[in-house]
Amino acid sequence: MNFEEKTLNSQIVYDGKVMTVIKDDVEVADGHKSFREVVLHSGGVVILAQKDDDTVLLVKQYRYPLKQTVLELPAGKLEPDEDPDRAAIRELEEETGYRAKTWKSLGYINTTPGICTEKLYLYLAKDLTFSGAHPDVGEIIKCFEYKIKDVIDMINTGVINDAKTICTIARAFGKSL
Repeated sequence: MNFEEKTLNSQIVYDGKVMTVIKDDVEVADGHKSFREVVLHSGGVVILAQKDDDTVLLVKQYRYPLKQTVLELPAGKLEPDEDPDRAAIRELEEETGYRAKTWKSLGYINTTPGICTEKLYLYLAKDLTFSGAHPDVGEIIKCFEYKIKDVIDMINTGVINDAKTICTIARAFGKSL
């Protein structure tokens, strides 16, 4: 069965600093015509930083679209053409003040594949040393230490609802959830 869709026409609807929105006219596999609105995004990184076997770092920050403060793993946007490995190192230090000696890729996730090209690269970082946080200008963020079991409890009780955090924890500790 063919699922592919053919792009007939494409136009930029919005071109911003963080994303571009396009509207494509398409022909779907059964021959009908439709359209797709797509958010083009450079992607990002998410870091599960383990201080020890039982303790991980989370950050709190206000998320404007949600109009609330969110507890989540350290994460950040990739700059255009930036290597995800380098971005993970940069974001961990910016947001938490820690550097990691040991890094492991946990793969990637597509955040909202129905409308967005954003791909988040997931990492596990260990053997941490503190060097001092330096968040981006305008980024109000605070780092906290939590026991892994408490993080999993917060996920299971709905205290943590951040998808990138839940996916990264699941990739790292899947059988413990």
